[in-house]
Amino acid sequence: MDKELIEIIERCQKSDRKAQELLYRRYSNVLFSICLRYSNSYENAQDVFQEGFILIFKKITQYSFSGSFEGWIKRVMVNLNLEKYRQKEIWLTEIEENMPLIDEEDTDLNDFQNINYQDLIQYVQNLPTQYRQVFNLYVFEEYTHNEIAENLKISPGTSKSNLSRAREILRKELLKLKHKAE
Repeated sequence: MDKELIEIIERCQKSDRKAQELLYRRYSNVLFSICLRYSNSYENAQDVFQEGFILIFKKITQYSFSGSFEGWIKRVMVNLNLEKYRQKEIWLTEIEENMPLIDEEDTDLNDFQNINYQDLIQYVQNLPTQYRQVFNLYVFEEYTHNEIAENLKISPGTSKSNLSRAREILRKELLKLKHKAE
């Protein structure tokens, strides 16, 4: 961790407004992109993003300089996004574990290497909540299915099923986009 960041964090731990502004400017893009991925709209992402920074500034005294600071603030933001959806109780009943999954090898993602990041985020935002959250945790946050299950209070099998369905929905949407471009 660079010396400048350490100083900014220490000043934030003392509620220094200028340091908070520096920290905000340094991490706002990466943290807002997390909120966009978990949200179903730009406005909801903005709300959670603002609340997330308030929470980061409240909890920053808990950061002990052992481990990645960026990892720590990302975890705070991801957990807040998940908590927002738990509060709204937007959960479907668990999908039975013996339901057939779509074969991941059938999904040729090489066709989509040139897709615009903003388009991809839009498609992820349009996924049903339970699929979007599993997809984000697995793909972007690199959680295991067991970690996802623990965080979302679902079974690992449901996590795998939801990921598979999210990938299939995205594949179909991206194929539509590809065919429009041709």
